[in-house]
Amino acid sequence: MNRSKILVVEDDEDIAQLLALTMKKAGFEVAVSENGRDALHLIRRHPPDLLLLDLMIPGVDGFEVCREIKRDPRTAEVPVLILTARGEEIDRIIGLELGADDYVVKPFSPRELLLRVRAILRRSGQEYHPRALFNKSGMEIDFEGHRISIEGEEIVLTATEFKLLSELINNQGKVLNREQLLDRVWGYHFEGYARTVDTHIRRLRQKLLGCADWIETVRGVGYRFRT
Repeated sequence: MNRSKILVVEDDEDIAQLLALTMKKAGFEVAVSENGRDALHLIRRHPPDLLLLDLMIPGVDGFEVCREIKRDPRTAEVPVLILTARGEEIDRIIGLELGADDYVVKPFSPRELLLRVRAILRRSGQEYHPRALFNKSGMEIDFEGHRISIEGEEIVLTATEFKLLSELINNQGKVLNREQLLDRVWGYHFEGYARTVDTHIRRLRQKLLGCADWIETVRGVGYRFRT
């Protein structure tokens, strides 16, 4: 079985070595880049299975790297985990809005980081879904093929967005609270991460265009895919 390939983009040599060692010990194939420009070149030539991305890197900063790969169809589905010292809520929101799958603030726990990496890779794989196909009023989803189209136009979702939508659809009519969605979609639940769910829901609605209102907010409770 091929090992998942992780690209670490980090200009601090000590942190880069720690990340590379942690990922290699876990069985991943690892490459390291110390600046944004070189990272973009590597990603376009050989898209990794996951990108571990610092924000404060020379050349092109992490936000711009994330923006560039998410608007390029060739790399849009590459999962991104932002790992940074910038812990302000606005930075977290911007990162998630740009398409990052997760956001971890330094200093970090290698064990927690590895848990998150594995959760993202599980979401980006070809997972089994209770529904194989979904077709409703112009929205067509092939769960096994990991494809979605609206009125015949293909929509590009990140692995996390696709998993989130799948979870809501497979529980159609039921309200799922933020804690349930964190457990089922992200694979973990840490206090204070409810905002992550809200940001991904908002971005998912933007991509669903005329179908956005199928995801309902149940105030004080959570979210529901309406019947």
